[in-house]
Amino acid sequence: MRNYSNSKSARRDSGFSLIELLIVVAIILIIAAIAIPNLLRSRMAANQASAVANLRTVTTASVSYWVTYANGYPPSLDALGGAGAAANCDRAILVDETVTLPPYQKSGYQFAYAGTSGNVAVSPPGCTNPGFLGYLATATPVTNHVTGNISYCSSEPGIIHFDTSGAVAPDTATCTALPTIQ
Repeated sequence: MRNYSNSKSARRDSGFSLIELLIVVAIILIIAAIAIPNLLRSRMAANQASAVANLRTVTTASVSYWVTYANGYPPSLDALGGAGAAANCDRAILVDETVTLPPYQKSGYQFAYAGTSGNVAVSPPGCTNPGFLGYLATATPVTNHVTGNISYCSSEPGIIHFDTSGAVAPDTATCTALPTIQ
């Protein structure tokens, strides 16, 4: 009868060798090195698509605000949001609160809104702030080339423009000079 406890074949069958484990770890690291950059690019593309959708919502909500409250375009991004049972011209409840409350960020983008072209002549009763005759809404990556690499802007015609440098459009003229999203 043989005693296998001290033989080489018993030690060989008891587990993985260090070389085998190192090979498996190396393969996993190679796969991760290939997959992680693609994952980050996919996440950045999703953030950019979300920014365009949210900017389009702000643009549509701005027109709805004008039509509903006869106060021009909203006086601020805050006026488009709000919570509560009843909407009014100070909190229209037209846009997601994540976008309309400080710090005005969603999906890796910073949103901003500014009234342009002066205030409306007569603000309706009950409105704390007069609306504007024009506006500029922007969406800029929180961290350029990490959360996104394209900035977006829109003004009263409702056309969304983009800047591949990721810089914020400082005014309506700069925004309308940028290429448009087709």
